Amino acid sequence: MTELFSVFFNVILPVFGIVVLGSLLGERLELQARTLTRAAYYVFVPAFIFQAISGSKVSLDGTLKMLCFIVAVHLLTAVVAGGVGWLLGRSREMIAAFVMIAVFGNVGNYGLAVIRFRLGDVALASATIYFVAITITAFVVCVGAAGWARGGRNGALLGVLKTPALWATVPAVIVSSTGLGIPLAFSRMIGLLADAMIPVMLFALGLQLLEQKRVALSGDVLLTSSIRLLLAPLIAFAVVIPFGLSSVESAAGILQAGMPTAILVAIISKENDIVPDFVTSVVVVSTLASLVTLTLLMVLL
Repeated sequence: MTELFSVFFNVILPVFGIVVLGSLLGERLELQARTLTRAAYYVFVPAFIFQAISGSKVSLDGTLKMLCFIVAVHLLTAVVAGGVGWLLGRSREMIAAFVMIAVFGNVGNYGLAVIRFRLGDVALASATIYFVAITITAFVVCVGAAGWARGGRNGALLGVLKTPALWATVPAVIVSSTGLGIPLAFSRMIGLLADAMIPVMLFALGLQLLEQKRVALSGDVLLTSSIRLLLAPLIAFAVVIPFGLSSVESAAGILQAGMPTAILVAIISKENDIVPDFVTSVVVVSTLASLVTLTLLMVLL
């Protein structure tokens, strides 16, 4: 019980406190989430990814194992979620929403911060690799699911290739594997930008949640939130064993699998008219419920 309260107050609350601060100050200061999220997406996130991966000691073989592990977890979760939706007789749009919610956790602003506080800086490289892999996998699956529900979607691959996170990953892996030196001025600039990513994204998450006006509880909202928060990490627990990952790599992957639904899912659902009110409700409910589920998950790890 002591550890439970310690994790909640020392790991979860500092992260969620910045989210709450963004929600409280957003309207008063007339801030818009889009400005911060675009800055983070195109500037802070690539810098963070480059710094975390380029300075890591993760081998190429270890990186491939982590990629296979986390992609397998999220694809399995998506298949199960889609199957549940189909068995319940839901519409194509709802089944697509089930899949999108299941595959896309908030592994960036929320996940990286929680893992850093719980597992330390040593886990950041692994958590960042998972972040990139999950984001790319989720984008592909979400666009594919939306296209299936709406009869087709072009440009999915091109959209993934344009992702700034992917741009930063390739040179970061090259630097990490070859030991290439980075000029000090350039390294310091990247470091300053990287250090700003987590607080900026957490504050932006608060602004985004503030802008999600319609929240409605239903059985499907609770079901899909449970799939994202409970089923995904359970699948990760089962799948991780044969990959032979270290304890830190395994814990980081399982924690990333247990993150609440990403706000980007609500954005994708709105753009494709895939039951946006339902998806928005799941984003908010799963984020609030993660205060409990993530605390318990971290104690188990």
